[in-house]
Order: sequence, then C-alpha cells, then structure tokens
Amino acid sequence: MKLTRRGFIASALAAGAVRSVPQIATKTGGRRILTLVYDKSLGMMRAVERVVP
Repeated sequence: MKLTRRGFIASALAAGAVRSVPQIATKTGGRRILTLVYDKSLGMMRAVERVVP
C-alpha cells in the first residue's frame, strides 16, 4: 500500500473528524463503532464510524 501526501492528508482529516464527533454520539445515546475499510478509489485504508443504538 502506497501512502501519498494526498492520502495522508485525507486520513488525518478523517481522524480529526472522528475526534470531533463525540458530542453527537453522546446526544443520541448510541455506541460508536470505528472500522477500517479499504477504499479502492483512494488506494488505502480509511476509517468509517457508525453509531449503533
């Protein structure tokens, strides 16, 4: 897996978004599940977060 500058910036922004979302998760009362998936368009792994009641 090749990590380019654009891919690194995208993953860093995704990680920042994951840290800013806890307020929404606590309001809904759900559990946050963070999974890593392979994105073919980016050619790398990315984080996907789901809120489960």
